[in-house]
Parts: sequence; structure tokens; C-alpha cells
Amino acid sequence: MVESKAEKAEVGREDVEADKENMDVEEPAADAPMKVFTVEILRLIKDMQLQHGLRHGDFQRYRGYCSRRVKRLRKTLNLPQGDRRHYKKRNVTLANLEKPNSDERFLHIPLMLAERTWSYAMQLRQESNTEPRKRFHLIEKLRKSCVYALQLQDLCASDRCDARTKLEAEAYSAWIHGSLHFELGLWQSAAENLKKAQVIYENLAQAMPEEEQTVYRAKVEELQPSLRYCAYNVGENASVNDLLEMRGQAGLLGNLSHLVAQTKAESMEAFQMMEWRGRSVTVRPEKVRLFLLSIQELGRSLEKAKDYPAKIEMLESVLLDCKDAIAAIKDEIKQDPKLRQPAAGEAGGPAGGGLIGIQYLLAYMSYTRLKLTLERNLFLVAQAKLTLDDPNVAEKTPLASGGGKKTKPQDLSRLYEIILQNVTEMQQLGGMEHDAAYQAEMEQLALSFRAFRCYYIAITLVAMKRWREAVAMYERSRKYASDASSSKTPCKDFDLRGELKQLIATIEGCKFSAHAYSVLEDDTADDTVLFGKSQKSSKPLYERLSHYKEDATLNSRNPNVFKLIPEMEPIPAKPLFFDLALNFVDFPSLDDKIEQKGSTGKGATAGMSGFVKGLFGWGGGGASK
Repeated sequence: MVESKAEKAEVGREDVEADKENMDVEEPAADAPMKVFTVEILRLIKDMQLQHGLRHGDFQRYRGYCSRRVKRLRKTLNLPQGDRRHYKKRNVTLANLEKPNSDERFLHIPLMLAERTWSYAMQLRQESNTEPRKRFHLIEKLRKSCVYALQLQDLCASDRCDARTKLEAEAYSAWIHGSLHFELGLWQSAAENLKKAQVIYENLAQAMPEEEQTVYRAKVEELQPSLRYCAYNVGENASVNDLLEMRGQAGLLGNLSHLVAQTKAESMEAFQMMEWRGRSVTVRPEKVRLFLLSIQELGRSLEKAKDYPAKIEMLESVLLDCKDAIAAIKDEIKQDPKLRQPAAGEAGGPAGGGLIGIQYLLAYMSYTRLKLTLERNLFLVAQAKLTLDDPNVAEKTPLASGGGKKTKPQDLSRLYEIILQNVTEMQQLGGMEHDAAYQAEMEQLALSFRAFRCYYIAITLVAMKRWREAVAMYERSRKYASDASSSKTPCKDFDLRGELKQLIATIEGCKFSAHAYSVLEDDTADDTVLFGKSQKSSKPLYERLSHYKEDATLNSRNPNVFKLIPEMEPIPAKPLFFDLALNFVDFPSLDDKIEQKGSTGKGATAGMSGFVKGLFGWGGGGASK
């Protein structure tokens, strides 16, 4: 059978690892720390089954893969069974696991042997539909699979394996034994073993993080039909009572609660938990964990920074790390097709209810990136305010009153426009569209920044002496600020209510100031008339006779008194007529007016021949005479 590309790559990886192990020098056992192995048995076999034939029910292909896998493992781990001529059986023992340079792949050998015999048994079950004698072979293969499963369970029961591996090995062995007893018709024993496996997988699902629970819950659902069939064959009342008493039986699952608690503690240590908006998610990627640890002290580092450029530079470096962490999450989603689509039917749920763990983590990291970008832009605004000559601020900073390049109000309005774009991206964050509380917070934040943007646009209009537009923008800024400050859902990360109240108080004075400037400008215009100052006007004199204004151009050579040449006015053009009826007129026939060529008939031909005969003096008429 031809090996696939994935198997060839796996072979190369194992050979490289074997070469590295052979090159290493063995150290004394006392100096080397004891290794504790973790083997995710259920996830491992499910991935192998889906990749090598069981997606289509091809048990023969999976059996061939298991055989080749065992051969590669024995070669890599230097555990051959004899040589080319002689066979000598060598099983994996505790001595192999207790070596200083031991490897967890020693546990894969009995696991793959059990899987190989189980897949052979399932192949024989398909063939036994037409050949009943193959059921005997099927039973023998399942018995051998139970032997290998027990070997795996004994190896995992040692101190070299953690609690999760022990529980998974025990559940796997119980499932294999339950499958054997199910085929033998031993319904009571089959129900006990299958229920034992189901209970262990249920407890493992509760102890594992959210994104790892799917495979265990699927296995629990897979065992349910077999348990119902066993209960039907045993007798419903007796089976239910027996199965309910299983959890209390000594020796069967006596240390289950202890192992589950230990597994949960190990999983919490191995994976950092992240909580956002009332939901906890496990952080698996290493880059993301390091980034989350690094930003815990970011607030203190920003407080210790000397000036705004140092703070901005610090945030930009953190943003680069954040982008790398987001890229690591996206790579993990690409590698696992199950993580690409959110859970269906949960779009209208609570915060991030329609997202699985890794996607919710991606949404949180995207929010963190936008939040850091927003903080950097706010620091840019604060830095620009230091050199802004604001007419509405009484106290001037040393930078604003001194020399150097000053900031214009329109520069600040552009910065607030960029900030509003960041808030819009926050509102459109994937998975948070249906979170009403989150959208309300982002709307309050957008109103706050719109108020500041309108305020600086109004200052720009005041500098241009456009008083009416300035008063209108002041009023709009006050409205936005009032709505944002009265909101019941302020943003926790950006609390701007104090600045908004100060802005409202400033705007009240700015409106009256702009109105006063507009009145003063009108009074200045009237004073120019009284004092006889000349004013130029583009209108001719005959159009402004009711208004007296001194116009110096009236005394020049080209006074603007009257427009001699009237302005062009549009008039209707002369219509054009086209004779289109000619193509549809039927003229009378003129055939009777035209001379026909053959109207003389025979006489015309005779006249011509007579003329020729007379010309040369010969012809029939003359000879007779």
C-alpha cells in the first residue's frame, strides 16, 4: 500500500528526532528530572482515524496505517522485535518509560496495536454480513485489542503519566472491553464498561477548557445508543439501578473525583485563562500568553514615561507584539477546519455567545489592538494640545505661548476623525454585533469624540470669521456632549465624562463669544459708512440706489453705473423641419408616357435593311426590274 505525503513527512520527522536522540549523551539519572508524559488518547486516535480512512468507513486503510505507524515507532525508539531472520517479541514495559531519555511515544505503540486489531475487527464486522463465519475472527481480534488496551492502561497507571492520561487510558480500555462484551451478547458487562467510559469522558469534558470539550462530548453521544440497547436487553429496571450504583462501587471509579480535580488543576496551569465581558477563554498560543502577560504592567510603564513621545513609542512597540499575537491565533484557526465557523444558532445570544473559544479570543485580541491604537491617538491629541493656541482657554501652556511650530485646530479635528474611524472598527468587531451592552458603550464613545471634533471645527470657523457656522457647530458639539454624558452605559476603558462636562461649560461661553463677534462685525460695517470709508461693490449703481455707499470707482474712468451690454438670455431656437413623408408616398405609374423599344415591330427592321441595300445598289427589287 502506498504511503501518503503526511505519513512520509511523519517518517522524516521521527527519523530526525531519532538521530537527535542518538547524538545526545546520556546523563546520570540522578541529575535528570523525571518526565511526566501527557497523551491525549481520544483526540489522537480521532485525528488519525479521520485522516486515514475512517472518514469514509475504510477500516482496511486505517489498519494498514496502524501497522506502518507501529513499525516506524519501533525503529525510531530502537525497540525492534528481533532481526531480519529471527523474531523475538518485545513489549513496552515500565523500564522503557523510566529511562532518562524516555519518550512518550513508547505509549503510542500499545495504543496503535490496539487500534490496529480494533480496525481489523470492524472490517470483519462489515464482511460478516455476507460471511457469518467471520464473526469468530472478529471476536478474536477484539480480545487481542483488549489485551493491548490493558497494557496501555497499566503503563499509564505509573507515576510517569499525568492524571489526564490515566483517565483517558482507563476510559479507552473500558470502551474496548465494552465493545467486546457487546459483540458477545454479555449485556450487563457491556453496559457497565460502556457506562464507565461515558462517565470518565463526561468528567473530562467538564475539567477541560471549552475548545477541548467537543471531542469528549461527541464520544459521550456516540456511546448513548449502545447503552440504550444494552438496557433494553438486560431489562430496563435492573439495568438502570445497576448503572446508577456504578459510581459508588469501590475499585471501579473510586479515585475518579481525585483524578478529575488533578486534571483540572494541571489544565489551569498549562493554559492561561483570559476573561472578557463575563466570559473566560483558555489561551493556548504561546505568543498570545506572553503578550497578555506583558501588557499587565503597561499602565504603570506609561505612568513612568517622561513625556508623550515616549508613551507613544511604547504603545507602538506593544502594538507590533499584538499584531504578532493575532497572527498566531489566525494561523491556529487555519490549521484546524473546525475552528473556522462559529456555532450555528447562537448569533443572538449573550456577549460572544455565537463564537467558540479561539474565535472569542481573536475578537478580544482585535479589541485590544484597537484599544491600544485609540490610546496612542489620544496621546497624539494631548501632545498636539500643548502647542495649540486655543482662544477659549485662559491659561496658556509654555509650549503654546512660546515659539516653535504651533498646532492648528483643523489638525486636531483630523486626529479626532481618525479616532472615530477606530471606534467604528470597534463597533464592527466580528462576533460582537449582537451584544447590546457593547454596542451601547461604543455608541457613547463615538458621541464623545464627535463632540470634541465639532468643537475644534467650530474654533476653525471662528478663525475664518464665519460666525453663524461656528455657532451652529458649537451647538452640535454641546448636544453630542450632553447625550454622551447622560448615557447610562459609559465605556469602562475610556471614561470621558469629566472632560465632557468641562467641554459643555466651555461651549456655553464660546457661543456667546461668537455671537458677540458677529454683532461687533456688523457694527464695524455700519461705522465705515458713517465715517465715509469707501467700499467696493460688484453691483452697478442702478441696482443699489436704495443703499448709500461710498464707491471710489464712480469717480474713475470706468465707473460701474450701468451695464450697457445686457446679459445673454436663453431663447427658443428656430425649429427645423425634415420631410420624412417622402419615403411613404406612392407615385402614379408613368409607363404609358415612356416609348417602348419594340413598339414599331417588323417595320423598323425592314427599313434598316432597305437602307443598306439601296446604298450598295444591290437587292432583290432592282434585279427583278
